Amino acid sequence: MVDGKKLAVEVPLPSVLEDDDAETERSERLQLGEQRSSQTEVDDVRGPKDQRSSPDSNVRDGGEGQGEEEEEEEHVTSDEDYDTDLELGGEEKEGYDLTGRTCYLKACEKLQVVPASYFLQNMGNSELSMVHHGLGPQGTKALAVPLVTNTSILRLNLRDNWIEGMGGAAIAEMLKENCYITEVDLSDNNLGDSGAAAMAGMLKENGTLVSLNLSGNHFTDRSAEHLGSALLTNTKLQHLDLSYNTLGERAGQCLGDSLSESLGLRSLSLAWNCIRGRGAELLANGLEGNVFLRKVDLSFNGFGKEGAIAVGRALKENCVLEELNVRSHPHRHGPQSKQDNQIPQYWEEPNPECWVLWDPSVLTGKPRISCGSAGFL
Repeated sequence: MVDGKKLAVEVPLPSVLEDDDAETERSERLQLGEQRSSQTEVDDVRGPKDQRSSPDSNVRDGGEGQGEEEEEEEHVTSDEDYDTDLELGGEEKEGYDLTGRTCYLKACEKLQVVPASYFLQNMGNSELSMVHHGLGPQGTKALAVPLVTNTSILRLNLRDNWIEGMGGAAIAEMLKENCYITEVDLSDNNLGDSGAAAMAGMLKENGTLVSLNLSGNHFTDRSAEHLGSALLTNTKLQHLDLSYNTLGERAGQCLGDSLSESLGLRSLSLAWNCIRGRGAELLANGLEGNVFLRKVDLSFNGFGKEGAIAVGRALKENCVLEELNVRSHPHRHGPQSKQDNQIPQYWEEPNPECWVLWDPSVLTGKPRISCGSAGFL
């Protein structure tokens, strides 16, 4: 009996063993779950396995990895701040285009005009003469783009290209920026009053232009108002040609007021206009007070008797003027003799078809009259 009790005590029943096994299994599962959760938290703190580095590698690198990252950031910054060959796709940088050839081709493409081969061939010369090339307003706008930065051309001749007011405005804007061109010929281009206004605005800002030819551009009295105000501020322009326009009586008044105070002009052509009457008198009064003009062409305007008397009075006072062209100025309507058709008949030495020349060597102050048919300048 004793042995049986010991066996009963030492050997648990199967049911008890099953309960113990289940309980042990549950405890092991709980422990395993806690270990997994704790391991997950550690992984979250440490980061993904492929991004973690072992302590040995960190110690071995000695912070070199961090230094390399900083150097890469510096390289990226420098690449963004400066142009590199990599950004150009391995192409070499183009040198600075002094003539403006590249921008001219781009301007022609944008404005849909055919590039002028003559311009491309001669844009590096000191003189560019493109007479009768049919540029038109758009072609002139394209031409003006490279001329802004062109440093070679000193004399520009665009006579008879029918550039109109739009093209004239483009040339005027170009001349505000260009400080190399000294002579410009825009004659016979139908600039009109808008073109005259653009030229006047340019003259108020340009300080290098010496000679400007605006002959044959359908200028009216309104054009003279713009140009007259510009002559008061510009002291660099020396030669101005306004011949073959439709300047009238009001133009004579505007230009006369400007000439009396102009400090730059040395020669002025107003031939073949319509300046007469009171405008002719005021223009002559302006010549009387000017001490800089050397040559003036007033031919074919129709000054009349009053204008002729005013011119004679101006010559008595002006001791600087050297050449004055006053051919063909009728003084009354109706049939006229050749002698009656000329201004000099109102002076001390009348002579038909004449140049009036002021001789600085003559100390008496009287004009010297010589016959001839030579043109202005």
